[in-house]
Amino acid sequence: MGKSSRNKGKRGEIELAKALRGLGYAVARRGQQYCGANGDADIVGVPGMHIECKRVEALHLYDALAQAIGDAKDGELPVVMHRRNNCEWVAIMRLEDWGEATRDYIAGRRMRDESL
Repeated sequence: MGKSSRNKGKRGEIELAKALRGLGYAVARRGQQYCGANGDADIVGVPGMHIECKRVEALHLYDALAQAIGDAKDGELPVVMHRRNNCEWVAIMRLEDWGEATRDYIAGRRMRDESL
């Protein structure tokens, strides 16, 4: 990987961590990794998630997701967060993991709606 690609990746991780802090994850920050070789998440501080940050124009989606799945520790949901130039951040995960991540939220909304 060239220096400019590493720098773009680093800038993407810093940008994503800042965006996550703006969403209320106050301790979101870049993981302590060097060349991605140790399997640590790119972004840490979001409980229960293993986040891989991909700041590229053309994402190889299933390769990126396989990396997140392979590196996630027990109890962590693997997620890939991606942004290309002039686009917003998106989160990509397996459907079963999305169901697990949103189940309590949806149940809570349903209970509130029924009480109205």
